Amino acid sequence: MFLRSLATTAVCCTLLATTSFAQQPPASPPATANVTLSGKAVTINYNSPRLKGRTIGSEIVPYGEVWRTGANPATTLITATNLKIGALDVPAGTYTLFTLPSANQWLFIVSKKTGEWGIPYPEGNDLGRTPMTSKPVAASQENMSISFENTSGASTELHVKWGKVDQYVTIKAQ
Repeated sequence: MFLRSLATTAVCCTLLATTSFAQQPPASPPATANVTLSGKAVTINYNSPRLKGRTIGSEIVPYGEVWRTGANPATTLITATNLKIGALDVPAGTYTLFTLPSANQWLFIVSKKTGEWGIPYPEGNDLGRTPMTSKPVAASQENMSISFENTSGASTELHVKWGKVDQYVTIKAQ
């Protein structure tokens, strides 16, 4: 009888522990940014990391090192139309996105290699790189986000915001 009671207690504790872990949100939850340009879909799938008291440029996303522009799996761009991202021509298709942050200016990187975790950076697979523009931020943002803003017809801005950083690049459907 004592063993049966002990086994029942162990099963209940396991179920309670499993249930409470299952309800915890992931540390860097998945997110999506969508826009329609000239009637065609452009989607970015990424995972959104948190600052957790760290500083961009030193403790997290070190300046001078290529970053997967998110967390966990690589950030993916899926476009149904040819795009002009900054100075870069991007044919319709699927790509992996990276950035190269610095104190002065970030570079937006489009990689032809897809399906990787996001690290290590797949050197030699760049479709190309283009400079990003920095915008002042009023308040620090805990959660990293990617968004399409100021969309009009065939044009939009792709913003990467995190902490006191708002880096963006103009995108136009071709």
